[in-house]
Amino acid sequence: MASAPSTTASALAAPPRSPFCSGPCLPATTLRLSPAAQPASAGCLAAPSRLTCLRARVRCGAAVKLIGQGEFAAEVLESELPVLVDFVADWCGPCRLIAPVVDWASEEYDGRLKIVKIDHDANPQLIEEYKVYGLPTLILFKNGQEVPGSRREGAITKDKLKQYLEPFLATSTIA
Repeated sequence: MASAPSTTASALAAPPRSPFCSGPCLPATTLRLSPAAQPASAGCLAAPSRLTCLRARVRCGAAVKLIGQGEFAAEVLESELPVLVDFVADWCGPCRLIAPVVDWASEEYDGRLKIVKIDHDANPQLIEEYKVYGLPTLILFKNGQEVPGSRREGAITKDKLKQYLEPFLATSTIA
């Protein structure tokens, strides 16, 4: 005698999974993005109403530190080394995609470059001040200033990140 498949309350309550999330996400029915708010091909638009992953987190390697508004001045603006700031969000797929590349750069350029990450959602004042419109966004700082021409938005490969950083680090004065 065949029995009907049983369903448990936990199976019914489990949120659907998104191909961009490693954990359960908010149901797609809660998303009402206009065509203008759709993600760009190279990164995520910085929109707080985006799909939020409950368990997916942007991880930092040992040499990459996640900082907030209160630490920004000491870690970035007052640093003796050039600082690469990686603006990220937990819900941003491309941010998670480039995390290993950023971790690699922190090891590769150890002693020449400091790398920090800033959570987009937790630091709206920094996002507004530095006009971060897309994620991930990389900005290089030297002597307390954003280095002109150093801003880069979207996912990046290891080779492209190396090509991006080398000219800034090869010069004795970055300005």
